[in-house]
Amino acid sequence: MTSLQQLIKTFDDKDGTEQLYQKQLNEKIGLFKDSISPFVDSAAYNADDINIIESPRRHYRLRAEFKVWHEGEQSHYAMTEKSTKELIFLEQFPVACALINQLMPELLSAICEKEILRRKCFQIEFLSTLSGDTLVSLIYHKPLDDSWIEAIKPIREKLGIDIVGRSRKQKIVLERDYVDETLNVNSRAYHYKQIEGGFTQPNGSVCEKMLEWAVNNSNSFGGDLLELYCGNGNFTLPLSQNFTRVVATEIAKTSVNAALANLKKNAIDNVFIARMSSEDFVEAMDKKREFRRLKDIDLDDYCFSTVFVDPPRAGLDEATVSMVQRFEHIIYISCNPVTLAENLTSLTQTHSIKALAAFDQFPYTDHLEAGVILSKKP
Repeated sequence: MTSLQQLIKTFDDKDGTEQLYQKQLNEKIGLFKDSISPFVDSAAYNADDINIIESPRRHYRLRAEFKVWHEGEQSHYAMTEKSTKELIFLEQFPVACALINQLMPELLSAICEKEILRRKCFQIEFLSTLSGDTLVSLIYHKPLDDSWIEAIKPIREKLGIDIVGRSRKQKIVLERDYVDETLNVNSRAYHYKQIEGGFTQPNGSVCEKMLEWAVNNSNSFGGDLLELYCGNGNFTLPLSQNFTRVVATEIAKTSVNAALANLKKNAIDNVFIARMSSEDFVEAMDKKREFRRLKDIDLDDYCFSTVFVDPPRAGLDEATVSMVQRFEHIIYISCNPVTLAENLTSLTQTHSIKALAAFDQFPYTDHLEAGVILSKKP
């Protein structure tokens, strides 16, 4: 992983940035190939044919969080160097999108002009989109009142952004607490409501390619789709075109509400969202328990051909692995190739790998997103 100071310095040198990017990407791809090579059946798939989706080299992050460090009359954006715990002051953050970089000095200057806005503000979070919508969260170690609201309103209007104020057990929304995003998948536009505090993919350009990969590699599967961990419907929306019906599960209430809003926004009517964990859904599939949240659908009426999983870093638990092995096709998006490999130990006993992809969501770090398509062995 590149240090924060080294990364910021490297961005001044275009050639140096490219060399650093390619070096780290090659290392990550090499480790990924090593981890999945034991599970690749060369008769079904060549591991050297991994689809590698590269990231823009700078201005790719649509989310950024900064500490606010006060020194006398001066305030600074700050981040902590992970390896040394050293505090680094920032005027710009080249990995963040251009709009966030433009707003950083303007916003901090405006806040510092009014003591009621500056005092005890300890964190600023930016959420932006490829379509240019931006939301800023200001987080405080003090209660916020009407005087804070009156002081922040002119800044919101001047900068043309939405602002949320937060303190302990308090959230003040001036106008709205979400941004509107548009992602283009195979030339089709999908519109998303992305709520503050909810999970969204930070690298929009790579996200579009991830969605295209999933859609293009499942367009012949047919039947019905089961999706676990659907979030705000990021994959659900474009994948729904490939299947007769979709059942999607998600445990976070905020994400479920966003997913329902996004389905309506895109006029998609073949998806049922169930607010429940993957573990609970496995029990429902096995008829071990009945759940009120599934009272409006009959799972026996579905002809599931495919399961889509995008689990947290811990990967799939043993019961879920066993359940997904029943499906003809598995689409697995992983944010942790290590736990992906652990799951493939079991999954490749019943399924063969048909496609592999590596998505560089997080340049200049050790993290790599991966995609695997598996189909049942004869």
